[in-house]
Amino acid sequence: MRKLVLPPDVKILEACGALGDGRVQLHDLGKAYMAIVTSSSGEKTYRVVVKRITENIVEAYSNDNGTIYRGYIGYPIISVLMLLGLLPRNSEVENSLKGIKWKELNEKYRKYSLTKLHVIKHASKNVKPETINSFVKTVMAKLRSLEVIFDEKLAETVEKWKNRLT
Repeated sequence: MRKLVLPPDVKILEACGALGDGRVQLHDLGKAYMAIVTSSSGEKTYRVVVKRITENIVEAYSNDNGTIYRGYIGYPIISVLMLLGLLPRNSEVENSLKGIKWKELNEKYRKYSLTKLHVIKHASKNVKPETINSFVKTVMAKLRSLEVIFDEKLAETVEKWKNRLT
């Protein structure tokens, strides 16, 4: 087990986009929650398990690259934490981020800061950039107060349940 670090702030927007698109399917397993998160291209599905330990500590597993290889809280985990009410949500922001092809943008711009600028410009047709930036800061502050522990053993939960839930 290892503590996950804070993500690049654009991952908050990517999580909102997944929620806005309805790409997160949450399942209550009793002691934990499992989610299937579909990528914006529809090419990949991420398996997420979140288990609340205390008010400020959660154990989590996700097979997305940011979580596995870079050690930060990936957007699939963030989207599940939002659904569970552990992180704030903003339906205006979520709706303004519908339909964004994140992988294409990340490959095109190659820097999260440039992707974020493009996404905020796109979303600003419906929501003021100040509202979006303020929301991202609020979520990042809440993430700082949480300890998200990556627990690879939770992958066993994924294997146990995935055939029953898909």
